Amino acid sequence: MNTSRALNTVFLLAAPLLVAAADLSLIAAISLVGVLLLWRWLLVLASMIRPPRGPELILDSISASHYVEKVRWCLDRLGLDYQERTSGGTLGAFFLGRTVPRLRCKTGMVETSIGNSAEILRYLWGRYQIPLHPASEFLRADAARLELEQQIDRCGRDLQVWVYYHLLPHRSLTLQAWGANNPAVPAWQRWALRLLFPLLRVLIRRAFRISTARYNKAKLGVDDLLAHSESLLADQRRSLLGGEQLNYTDITFAAINGLWLWPAAYGGGQADAVRLPEEQRPLAMQADVNHWSSRYPLSTAFIEGLYHSERQAGQILSKSGND
Repeated sequence: MNTSRALNTVFLLAAPLLVAAADLSLIAAISLVGVLLLWRWLLVLASMIRPPRGPELILDSISASHYVEKVRWCLDRLGLDYQERTSGGTLGAFFLGRTVPRLRCKTGMVETSIGNSAEILRYLWGRYQIPLHPASEFLRADAARLELEQQIDRCGRDLQVWVYYHLLPHRSLTLQAWGANNPAVPAWQRWALRLLFPLLRVLIRRAFRISTARYNKAKLGVDDLLAHSESLLADQRRSLLGGEQLNYTDITFAAINGLWLWPAAYGGGQADAVRLPEEQRPLAMQADVNHWSSRYPLSTAFIEGLYHSERQAGQILSKSGND
């Protein structure tokens, strides 16, 4: 069904060219439009009679995104069946107006699309909350959790500036992070990333206002969040907001800061192809990582511990179940 819709879109775009190339009469052009509209109507009827197969949930992503990792981790923790569709770097944002993460939810012939990680988590809680799905309790939101989530997400935007400040001068490293070498990204997108890199670099610099001053401000934003988490974790609590049970703010904190710490299980196996080994990172970038790791040991240990107990353990169980 997706192939039929794609062909329909191609023919709609090609129809004016066909009319011009064949020098069709007005009657012939109107007939062509009628055929295309009839085809589209038949596709709608077919989707009503036999809805397209596939998982109910589809996560549009780019592998290295910390906001995607936030949603991906929560989906995995719920144990939901979903399909991840990986795109190349910034192509979707700049050429299609589609940002990630984006969750597509199918109910019969109806498909709903939800963007922004916070809104996606509210949807997951609303749809899968207890008693429908007992594992969803960690997604319950209250005023304190929402406030902390907003603070962490703001730090996530600072980390985007931080990453691009360090990587954009290095073409190969940026392309690696964008998925130009990732087999999960469609081949044409991998080629497009390489061909359009000069333009994409300019667009990124303008969109994020990349400069030394902006980088210094972004780095202070990360420091502020880590200093706050360091004070919270000083009493050896298990969750940032207290209590013994983890909640989505803990996962959000680990996922967002995973972008600079890059634990072994970052991405739950979906980001391995875009990983930047420590020896390949720019020296100034690694110096920042070393600074945060040494200055905020409790926060660093909290992030690494969550990835080890939640993400890495989950990968091991998944692999053993497939053997």
